[in-house]
Amino acid sequence: MKRHRNKELLIKAAKRIKKMREQQGITQEEFYNDTGINVGRIERGVNDLTLCTLERICEYFGIPFNEFFNEKFR
Repeated sequence: MKRHRNKELLIKAAKRIKKMREQQGITQEEFYNDTGINVGRIERGVNDLTLCTLERICEYFGIPFNEFFNEKFR
């Protein structure tokens, strides 16, 4: 079965994650050390982002899951 990938959606999510990380002055290495998540691959749109991973990212940044998709996301 062929997997569906919405590249535009992945890029939007990647940009949002990168912006949050940079606003807090966190490097990709620090993020990985703190979470075990290779955010570099996510930020480049290489990896599909699962809901569980996104939930962990939101927890790390201290934002509610639904806030990730606020008006700034569009």
